[in-house]
Amino acid sequence: MNLPPATSSGQTDSAAAFDRRLPALWRGRQRFVILDGAFDGGRRFVQWWQAWQQDPHRCAQLHVISASPQIASGCAAALHPDGDSAVHALATQIARAWPPLTPNVHRLAFEGGRVQWLLVPLPLGTALRELLGEVDAFWLGSHAQATPDGAAPGATPALTIDQRLAKALARLAAPEATLAFDGPPASSDTESHRALRSAGFALTPPAPDSPCEAEMAWRYAPDFVPRRSATRSVKARPTDGPPHVLVIGGGLAGCAMAWALAEQGLRSTVFERRHGPALETSGNPAGIFHGIVNPQDGAHARFNRAAALEAQRAVSIALAGHGVQGSATGLLRLEKNPVDVAVMRDRLARLQLPPTYVQVLSAQEASARCGWPLTHPAWWYPGGGWVQPGALARSFLERAGERTTLRADVQVDALARGPDGWQLLDERGGTLAEAQQVVLANAGDALRLLRPWMPTSNPEAWPMRAVRGQISIGRLVSMAGLRLPRVPVTGSGYLLPDCGDDVIFGATAQTDDDDPAVRDRDHRHNLAQLSSLCGVDMGTNTDALRGRTGWRWSTDDRLPLLGPVPDLAAAALMDDLDQPLKVPRLAGLHACIALGSRGITWAALGAQVVAASISGAPLPIEASLHDCVDAARFVSRRSRRGS
Repeated sequence: MNLPPATSSGQTDSAAAFDRRLPALWRGRQRFVILDGAFDGGRRFVQWWQAWQQDPHRCAQLHVISASPQIASGCAAALHPDGDSAVHALATQIARAWPPLTPNVHRLAFEGGRVQWLLVPLPLGTALRELLGEVDAFWLGSHAQATPDGAAPGATPALTIDQRLAKALARLAAPEATLAFDGPPASSDTESHRALRSAGFALTPPAPDSPCEAEMAWRYAPDFVPRRSATRSVKARPTDGPPHVLVIGGGLAGCAMAWALAEQGLRSTVFERRHGPALETSGNPAGIFHGIVNPQDGAHARFNRAAALEAQRAVSIALAGHGVQGSATGLLRLEKNPVDVAVMRDRLARLQLPPTYVQVLSAQEASARCGWPLTHPAWWYPGGGWVQPGALARSFLERAGERTTLRADVQVDALARGPDGWQLLDERGGTLAEAQQVVLANAGDALRLLRPWMPTSNPEAWPMRAVRGQISIGRLVSMAGLRLPRVPVTGSGYLLPDCGDDVIFGATAQTDDDDPAVRDRDHRHNLAQLSSLCGVDMGTNTDALRGRTGWRWSTDDRLPLLGPVPDLAAAALMDDLDQPLKVPRLAGLHACIALGSRGITWAALGAQVVAASISGAPLPIEASLHDCVDAARFVSRRSRRGS
């Protein structure tokens, strides 16, 4: 990413007036959200970030949403001509964090999460439909990037807000939200002004000492009761400060939850039944993470893509700052189906996925990457890799710092509703803790705790099943003919690169199997997969192999369960539940479970989605994608089927 110099000389009166208002608007707030609909290469974000840093009365959390197709052109967040070192430092941080611009929402976090930048590389009208959260201040700028969808670039010399766009803005507007844009004088009666007024925005006059017309501001203050759409969240009773969240489960999901909550300014306590974090399935010695590609670019591909990018950031921080073993410098996924490289590249071109996210390699190119003579082409994920899941979980806890407490060797026997929220009970019925907000991050054990509200007679609400997996571990010296690859290789099974003296490969996947033993037949299965991957017959001798078994909980549609837990008793009395956002929820009870075999890839993004729904921050995924991972989606699907 290049960072060319820029000046603020082109800033309009309206933009300057908007900037001057921000300190008064965010003063003393827990969170302040700005939506920028006129992307300028990131310069405006740098200015707001610097103003936030310099303001002693700033909000605790600053969130900026940039929505524009121009984001896909890259970031030119710039230095001022005077070479301001502070601005240079901010621009450098942005350059390091800038993601591959895939067609997803991208969340960049700075200042330990206190400053977050949501990048939405979509036209403003589309972006407004895909955003979830409340906005406190809108800056729409001018020109065609903020016009209704379908307008040709440069087709309109100034911003025009029609009724559809005004209603979309109002849907996201917090009470008293401010809105500003470059346009005709505020005193004129234009189509944009009429549309804004009809949506509930009103003009407020400038302060007496600022008679400039640019100082007039639109604010969301409807003189009617807005018709708000149904919400997927049920707000808990207000508290005197940010809520304390109880997290049940200290595996990868639970530790990621502690970190995500801390980034939103929330404190948490994590309850783990073992003597330390990540000792069950998250305790495998190593695992892989990467995105996927499919021709339809459906929900699985989109969620895995967004999650893989978040995982790459989390793993990179764990490697650099917390002494974790692993790598985030690439992964090969072999394409075993009979398909020509040209077909794969054509598919990739149609999906418009950048090479910084995924590339197609011929068999010869893939061989050069891994150091093996491969006979199949491969998908190369530059940001994929491998990591120790338990160490990654501990890294999440370290990043949460003083905002979280781990209570190990504590079994939560039951959940109950108390006068102050949810009570976590021990085996004698004693209260371990009580809070208004609880997150279930304990995989299949969540079903046991939810029996009073989600009885086993209604398994359709959460169709989950345990999948037994066994990995195989051997000494390299005992596996004649095997050379370890330079990078992780996956396809049918996987093999990790050098992890010390061990060779780690696998894995099996069996449903309806509760055998905890490490089995020879599963080792033989893994050896067969390894032979297929590396092109060397590894035989069937399992004498020198050891292994580890674990159970991964997965849903029928192979996507996680995230967000507020559905209230089935209330839902049974309702008819119109065709969308997840219409399903009633158990106030204050959330899920971050069913991560399946992709816990390393999904944990960070899944936790951020749940933490945002608890805190009220903008969600880091599109609304249409959130519907696909919403914890109430199966209730809606049954409703649509009429069952």
